[in-house]
Amino acid sequence: MPINVNNPEADTLTRKFAHMAGVSVTDAIVIAMKEAIERRRKVETPLQTAARLREKHGVTLGSSARKPLSREAFDKMWEN
Repeated sequence: MPINVNNPEADTLTRKFAHMAGVSVTDAIVIAMKEAIERRRKVETPLQTAARLREKHGVTLGSSARKPLSREAFDKMWEN
């Protein structure tokens, strides 16, 4: 699938990184995205991400929302 970069700064940075790394523009994008994803994973845990998003969107969890579902309730969700 092609990627079309219309932002001059993004294009310049991508080409600069590709040149520095000695790789193609495509490989530079792959490397940069893998590194960005890895950094993001190390920054916060999934629970921290959920808490941040709940706060951002004004969602509060009551005590019942914090309790795990029973096995029966979970199984019923998957019944035909």
